[in-house]
Amino acid sequence: MSATVFGTGALDALGDVADGSTVMIGGFGPAGQPVELVEALLEQGATDLVVVSNNAGNGEDPLARLIQHGRVAKMVCSFPRQVDSWHFDAAYRSGAVELELVPQGNLAERIRAAGAGIGAFFTPTGFGTPLAEGKEHRRIDGVDHVLEYPIHADLALVRADRADGAGNLVYRKTARNFGPIMATAARRTVVQVREVVPVGALDPEAVVTPGIYVDAVVELPARAATTEITA
Repeated sequence: MSATVFGTGALDALGDVADGSTVMIGGFGPAGQPVELVEALLEQGATDLVVVSNNAGNGEDPLARLIQHGRVAKMVCSFPRQVDSWHFDAAYRSGAVELELVPQGNLAERIRAAGAGIGAFFTPTGFGTPLAEGKEHRRIDGVDHVLEYPIHADLALVRADRADGAGNLVYRKTARNFGPIMATAARRTVVQVREVVPVGALDPEAVVTPGIYVDAVVELPARAATTEITA
């Protein structure tokens, strides 16, 4: 794996994204969402994307606008509809976007499994519901389980708090959410951070994502003060 590339522009950090790519976007609502990187994806122009995210956009945020502009062919998420999800709602009702609804724990574990090299796993979550239709079932220790497969991605867009010169990442509180597992599950991981510090400035015990998983880092301090979930 090549060394982490550092830059000052989100579009340059994004690189070439092919049409039809599977893109993971970190965040839980506004907490941990790599807003500028998704804005860059809008500017970059790739279409027919499969987007893996916890939700399907809020209001006029860049993920919602990706859907609005017809750039997303399929959403894989756990929470697609809320009071301000009008762009996803309109696209789904018109048949413009496909939805794969995944329980939140299963979504996280399927992403984690991809990064860990796990071929598949059994879970009781979802058994007996429409989400389990057509999937392999097995009874384990008297409990019915359903077989789930990992989710791999071509690109992961992640927001962390700080990176060092080797690409090691630390996160801010629960803005950490999906970022660490998505970074391990994609062929290419691009990260926006509030600050880049010299190698050795981060406490090794605080590093969550090792730099070996990180392909590009862009320092974007201007938008650091976004709303966070802190508890």
